[in-house]
Amino acid sequence: MSKPTGMARREELEGYLWVSPWIVGFFAFTLLPLAASFALGFTSWNGVGSPRFVGFANYAELFKGDPLFWQSLKVTAIFAALYLPLSLVLGFGLALMMNQPLPGMRLLRTIYYAPSVLSGVAIAVLWAFIFNQNFGVLNGLLGLVGIAPVPWLSSGFWVIPAFVIMQLWGIGGAMLIYLAGLQGVPTEMYDASKVDGCSWGRRLIHVTLPMTSPTILFNLVLGVIGTFQVFTQAYIITQGGPNYDSYFYALNLYDTAFQSLRLGYASAMATILFLLIAICSAAIFRGSRRWVYYAGRRDVGRR
Repeated sequence: MSKPTGMARREELEGYLWVSPWIVGFFAFTLLPLAASFALGFTSWNGVGSPRFVGFANYAELFKGDPLFWQSLKVTAIFAALYLPLSLVLGFGLALMMNQPLPGMRLLRTIYYAPSVLSGVAIAVLWAFIFNQNFGVLNGLLGLVGIAPVPWLSSGFWVIPAFVIMQLWGIGGAMLIYLAGLQGVPTEMYDASKVDGCSWGRRLIHVTLPMTSPTILFNLVLGVIGTFQVFTQAYIITQGGPNYDSYFYALNLYDTAFQSLRLGYASAMATILFLLIAICSAAIFRGSRRWVYYAGRRDVGRR
């Protein structure tokens, strides 16, 4: 193998130079904080003085003696079970509609995408007014059809569905990703299926869904990560109430770290959150081998 020339070395050095800001940022703001958080998980520390090493005591307390830890996991799991399927189906359905060659479609795409880039605090305050039991817009609309006011934010039964509705309002980001996937499907495949006499439903099942399955996988993984990090709406609107029925894991972590000042204990919770997200993502990727289609791969479905 020939040695690289001076020009090749210079180009390689320039390449590293251009990516160096990202590398420095990754180490300074991602990798090092992760390592520090993992180390603090084995200590007891209130933010003042030196951390005191306690071994696995924080993890033992989490799994054996902290009911709020399990409650926050339960709330997050229920929210994920309700939100993820709806977000996948509704986001994909919106993308199918936005992919039609109709007048004004660019404006509609902008309107649907806009909520996903708005400030989380402002959106939380807006939804607090919408869900208000006494003068909220939503209960006002329900009253027009004879439905009694629903205690959206003060009932343990309705508070999680209220958060699901809030999150679904921002599926414009997922819709845009689906739309990019749909526009990447070769038109020749649709033309061939029409020649073969396939209906719209059969084209959806046998052409659209397989060809956009990598996009669906991408949105699914992002959705799982996002459901574990719900914080702003719960912090602004309910503070985890009523009776901890909206006490999401991220809110529990925040309260533990900055309200109770148990930074070592909160770091252990953050490590568990990282492991949960990693395990869920790995399981999704492993299971995706059966249903995700990648052009050029012939082993899909055999593993």
